[in-house]
Amino acid sequence: MFEQLALLSFGDGGWGLALLSGAGITLLLAICCAPIGLPLGLLLASAERSRHRFVRTLVYGFSTVFRGLPELLTLFIVYYGFQIGAQKLLALNGWQGQVDISPFVAAMVALSLVLAAFSCEVWSAAFKVVGKGQYQAGMALGMSRSRTFFSIILPQLLRVALPGLSNNWLTLLKDTSLVSTISLVDLMRQTGLAVSTTKEPVLFYSAACAIYLLFAAVSGRAFAWAERRYNRGYGRAG
Repeated sequence: MFEQLALLSFGDGGWGLALLSGAGITLLLAICCAPIGLPLGLLLASAERSRHRFVRTLVYGFSTVFRGLPELLTLFIVYYGFQIGAQKLLALNGWQGQVDISPFVAAMVALSLVLAAFSCEVWSAAFKVVGKGQYQAGMALGMSRSRTFFSIILPQLLRVALPGLSNNWLTLLKDTSLVSTISLVDLMRQTGLAVSTTKEPVLFYSAACAIYLLFAAVSGRAFAWAERRYNRGYGRAG
């Protein structure tokens, strides 16, 4: 028993540092995707309300594609497709070298697109709750449309959308486990290496479970705090 636990140590022969490093990559990837995917989802939800049918069709197509494709397939398309496309494009200009795209960048792009598609649905539902009269109220106060959006509309959207966005974030954290398939040394990649070396699958997969659950618990507390903050005054008003 103690010999097995020693495999999780940070000393010689232990995999603790490797697992911690992989967990850091997992968390960093998710944190890098959120500032791209969530605002892009908001932009798509705004465009979905456009008067132009072509714009609405583009948003619908984007959402359908990236919500319908398996995340692993999206990851492969971005990782291999970008490399092949870039190499062929450069070959047309006479450059015959090898094009290599960072697995981290490819994973960040792919998962951000998936996050944008799913968060678009959450933002769209929030827009339906916030009345259009809010813009008229802002204009009546002499505020520009952009200032009205950021000062009045966006805080209300966040209050409504936070529960859904928290689910999107947790899904994103779980989807990061797929990036080991493109050789990104994340938590699951390090766990797999540890299992293949030590032949202790239960120990290391249990450790990976504990780390993911820790991320989920901390995220849940953070979103609960954010929900309380954005709901201040609404309970008393009711």
